[in-house]
Amino acid sequence: MTGVRIVLGKLDVDFGIEPGGTAIFGPGGAGKSLLLETVAGLVRPDSGRILLDDAILFDAAAAVHLPPGRRRAALIPQTDSLFPGMSPKQNLMFAARRYPRLERHRRVAEIVDKFQLNANSPRLRWILARALITEPKLLLIDDVGLDAALLREIRENTSAPVLFASRNLDLCCAADRMLVLANGRILQRGTPRQVIDRPESVEVARLLGIGNVLEATVGALDPSRNSSTLDFAHFSLNGPYFPGHFRGDRVWVAVAAENLRAHAGDAGPGPNRVPLELVGTVPRAQSVLLEFAGGVSVALSYRDYAPAKDNKSWLVEFPPSALRIL
Repeated sequence: MTGVRIVLGKLDVDFGIEPGGTAIFGPGGAGKSLLLETVAGLVRPDSGRILLDDAILFDAAAAVHLPPGRRRAALIPQTDSLFPGMSPKQNLMFAARRYPRLERHRRVAEIVDKFQLNANSPRLRWILARALITEPKLLLIDDVGLDAALLREIRENTSAPVLFASRNLDLCCAADRMLVLANGRILQRGTPRQVIDRPESVEVARLLGIGNVLEATVGALDPSRNSSTLDFAHFSLNGPYFPGHFRGDRVWVAVAAENLRAHAGDAGPGPNRVPLELVGTVPRAQSVLLEFAGGVSVALSYRDYAPAKDNKSWLVEFPPSALRIL
């Protein structure tokens, strides 16, 4: 078993680490770096327990606190961790110093070949190679600018679980599991798709960048027809049946801006089409964000926005399948 249950100031977490990749997603100041440093042994928790393959790394009750060098948990911090007085290759040789000389040279040559390292390689690749040459039982990676391709390469070259911190939601989607961390606490956990498609709270929805988080009242529920009515401040919508709720419940509804549709006002009525006043536009890399009265936003591709940019009136369509009750 590999798991972390620790308290350190505001950091209070309890989770297991399974084989594969686990992403810790959260904003700056959430406690991601502190959590990794604590697992690595650089910081001692106030209380709790840390296990790695059933070996006790930390146990407050038993006064056990293994130093970093005995944990077999390699940490890649945000700072450049190569020893400045050595060349990158000498860093690899130093990391492999516990092996006999011939074995040490063989391992260095092997990892240089695997990671295609040369004098022009980014230092991050050398740092990763140095961490993996020690054959850690757990690889900890702080928010160092990984991309999905490099993460895949890391996982192809180690069987150790990878626990990495990132504010990049796209990168977190490349993990097997995801923890949402804010203010030192885990707000939600699951596969990336489970977390992103089914946020469990307003705070998680906003951390995930879901553009529309709106308050509503459940006006009607019909399980036999798999339907419901949601009454907002200035309009009502039809949605699927939401089990566990009752008529009159006050709820929060989340729907991504990318999942809404905007039509010219003369497009005609349709299911869940609501006339809304356009109050602003925000250019983005791949889309234009249309901001409507009532806190509703819709993302349109530039191709769809260009012919409609002079519209004076708009209809915003809320597909029932896109509505999520928090």
